[in-house]
Amino acid sequence: MLRSSHKCFLMATLASALIVSGCEKKEIAAGPPPDVPVRVAKATVQTMPVQVIAIGNVEAFASVSVKPLVSGELETIKFEEGQDVKKGQLLFTIDRRPFEAALAQAQANLARDKATAANARLDAGRYASLSVQGVTSKQQADQAASAADSYDAAVRADAAAVDAAKLNLEYCTIYSPIDGRTGSYQVKPGNMVKANDVPVLIVINQISPIYLDFSVPEQYLADIKKYMLQGALHVDATIPNDPGPPEVGTVTFVDNAMDNTTATIRLKATFANEKKRLWPGQFVNTVLTLTSERNAVVVPAQALQTGQNGQFVFVVKSANTVESRPVVVGRTVNGVTVIEKGLTQGETVVTDGQLRLIPGAKISITSDTAPIQH
Repeated sequence: MLRSSHKCFLMATLASALIVSGCEKKEIAAGPPPDVPVRVAKATVQTMPVQVIAIGNVEAFASVSVKPLVSGELETIKFEEGQDVKKGQLLFTIDRRPFEAALAQAQANLARDKATAANARLDAGRYASLSVQGVTSKQQADQAASAADSYDAAVRADAAAVDAAKLNLEYCTIYSPIDGRTGSYQVKPGNMVKANDVPVLIVINQISPIYLDFSVPEQYLADIKKYMLQGALHVDATIPNDPGPPEVGTVTFVDNAMDNTTATIRLKATFANEKKRLWPGQFVNTVLTLTSERNAVVVPAQALQTGQNGQFVFVVKSANTVESRPVVVGRTVNGVTVIEKGLTQGETVVTDGQLRLIPGAKISITSDTAPIQH
């Protein structure tokens, strides 16, 4: 009986010891949480551009549909499809033979009527002299003078016909009216073409310089007119999927009326396009720079977080703790965001690792380039 009681006592003592040991381990495990690794950046003051972002459509600076001015057989084509051509460069020739024959006939008519007119003028002189002498009547003299005048008019008409025939002969060779790039052939050699009719022979687009057409909300019109008075407004055109730098142009046209359907105003910018990176019909990302704002407080865009009450940042406080602070956000340019209210220059904000943070959390600042594990 005594041994049984002793065993019970030992077991109770052992159980008590185990319970106490377990409590101590729990107390050790419930210590303070580890510091959260984060990256940080300081709020700085910079001069930031005031910009308007839009989608632009590229337009040819000039577009010409080349048509023949005489009817005839298209004889030759002197360029390749898609070729760059210069103003005055020969493009097409039309069969000249019918027009050469027409010119020869007009010149012959002119020579004949010139001879007839010269003889009629001599006759008119003779009749005038005889009329003074009383040999012929005044009526005959007047008829001779009238005939001479008529032949003189015929000579002038013949001369005009010769000029027209020469012009038609010149129209048999068709030259480029502008510098530009040709499209595809619309008519091939051997086909008959009609004067000033369809199909056109070729379409030439001038792409250097070139236009960029885009629209901005109407609330920017006042600022656009204001800053245009101070100088040219610059426009950057970024080509999708093109790693090169943006093309830079200037605003050269503001439309004279709003678009009531979209509440926008249409603008055009002109680009030199010397490398021909912009192409008619292309859509590009457009950034219109109106002016620059000095002494703007900025932070990296990745520092911004969005909560139920709007946007906020985690600001690093003393003892490496953080607080959540609401901010009023302006525009973002090249990964940098303007903070209009809520931060001052020199304050430190968290830029990476925010998902593990709560107000008052302790942090450890890291400078690793590898992404922080959230």
